[in-house]
Amino acid sequence: MYSPQEVYETFEMLSLQHLDVRTVTLGINLLDCIDQNFDNMTEKVSSKIINVAGSLLTVAKEIELKYGVKIVNKRLAVTPLAILLEPHSNGENADAENLGVKLAESLDRVASKIGVDFIGGYSAFVQKGWTPGDIALINSIPKALSSTSRICSCVNIAGTKSGINVDAAVKMGEIVKETARLTSDKKGVGCAKLVTFTNAPEDNPFMPGAFHGLGEAETSVNIGISGPGVIRAIVEKNDDLDLRDLADLIKRAAFKVTRVGELLGREVAQRLGVKFSTVDLSLAPTPQEGDSIARIIEAMGIERCGAPGTTAALALLTDAIKKGGSMGTSFVGGLSGAFIPVSEDAGMSEAVEKGALSLEKLEAMTAICAAGLDMIAIPGDTSAETISAIILDQAAICIVNNKPGGVRLLPIPGLKAGDYVEFGGLLGRSMVMPVNKFSASKFLKRGGQIPSTLNSLRG
Repeated sequence: MYSPQEVYETFEMLSLQHLDVRTVTLGINLLDCIDQNFDNMTEKVSSKIINVAGSLLTVAKEIELKYGVKIVNKRLAVTPLAILLEPHSNGENADAENLGVKLAESLDRVASKIGVDFIGGYSAFVQKGWTPGDIALINSIPKALSSTSRICSCVNIAGTKSGINVDAAVKMGEIVKETARLTSDKKGVGCAKLVTFTNAPEDNPFMPGAFHGLGEAETSVNIGISGPGVIRAIVEKNDDLDLRDLADLIKRAAFKVTRVGELLGREVAQRLGVKFSTVDLSLAPTPQEGDSIARIIEAMGIERCGAPGTTAALALLTDAIKKGGSMGTSFVGGLSGAFIPVSEDAGMSEAVEKGALSLEKLEAMTAICAAGLDMIAIPGDTSAETISAIILDQAAICIVNNKPGGVRLLPIPGLKAGDYVEFGGLLGRSMVMPVNKFSASKFLKRGGQIPSTLNSLRG
């Protein structure tokens, strides 16, 4: 039997503290759709996705009603599409980039038909070099993201075992700038659907970094949980505890939140007839008040997120979430940490406005958190070289610490540091952050590969 306290605690978590399942992401293998005939291939891709995922929304709604837990996003992740472009990028077809855009637009129509929020997998993996298919896909990203609304793109340019592909980082700086230019009528929002990754996990349920990895099953479900409001309430109610005891309470709460994700994920998979894969333990904030990682840090006793002590508080939080969450599920996957997306976290955004949180402090925090430099609005005139250098800095942090992490910068056309940009919805709002004015262009021009570190020799 459940005690009255446990029943009330569950009511609080669901009704007052915004506990939800942030995403159910259905992964689909598309390797069997590869065809020398491009039209045949797109038809195969569309048919397979509709056949596998056609009932996803219905199933999710039924489970929401059964358990009373909201599933915020229903998403798809597919095989990295650079692979599908290989037969059409062999030098005989000069139109490979346009074919990539056509493939993206076809998937966008399928996503709209099914009703899912996003499809991830417009992706390439170039940590040690690139193939013709990779080049075609990367070059097509700006047009693909500007002509679609539900396609998300991820390019992995570095790994602990491989080191950092500097040429790819340079290229991605250019791609980010061009994506912002082509979506300037929407405040450069195309860049919100693009991430440059290091150590990208194959089972990440969160966009824009989601894709269906080559080591995954034919079809599988990955769950992204949430619960910043739950953790914040616990911290605020226990402001007299020392940090060791506080970490234990956070760990216990993370266990309960993860069990919710595990329960719903298994049932979604069973009803769809696919494999249940993993639960991503990440705390994912939203612009909704109370649903903020920054507010948890401040509730711990940091006057404003970004002040000295912030990184230590984030380390405690992340460690406790991982320890508690890993006991709540048999299969931990994805990024599994704490997200610090500036525009999507009301507390982070406010900390930037107050001058407490800088780009450099955020970079330090990425050594601890899961997602990296995320949803950061920067001046529209920031050079591609500077963006590329920031990508390299983040990649270096990730390979040295053997962790995943990405960069999602948004150069806002026409805006300068101190201006404000409002994206709306889950993307939130933010002040445009200043960027260091000094150049790394000579360093970037050296090109080549930054070798892997000694961490790559483990095992």
